[in-house]
Amino acid sequence: MARTKTDKTGGKRSALQDVVTREYTIHLHKLVHGRSFKKRAPWAVKSVVEFARKSMGTTDVRLDPKLNQALWARGVKTVPHRIRVKLERKRNDEEGAKEKLFTYASYVPVTSFKGLQTAVVDAE
Repeated sequence: MARTKTDKTGGKRSALQDVVTREYTIHLHKLVHGRSFKKRAPWAVKSVVEFARKSMGTTDVRLDPKLNQALWARGVKTVPHRIRVKLERKRNDEEGAKEKLFTYASYVPVTSFKGLQTAVVDAE
């Protein structure tokens, strides 16, 4: 597939425009495939953090305790095949913050993953 030419201007974007909330479905089964049983849940947690880092473009990723509980709910070796997460890119208001934005990942309980796609959630 041929690359398309993109025209980028050197203007800066404000942090307010960068604040966004999206819901994703993460296919954990393929991420922990082949991982030894005693390392599956910790690897799944690291995979969720890496997914959030790549999709939101921030190095500072924070997990909600409910998301951690959902990943560990069936023990260390039986990680859920898929999980629905809400990723919120927020402004960092701490004093000595290295980054001005961080990502907060939280768990979204769903009954079925059929037909779900990535969705932009309105700011609440």
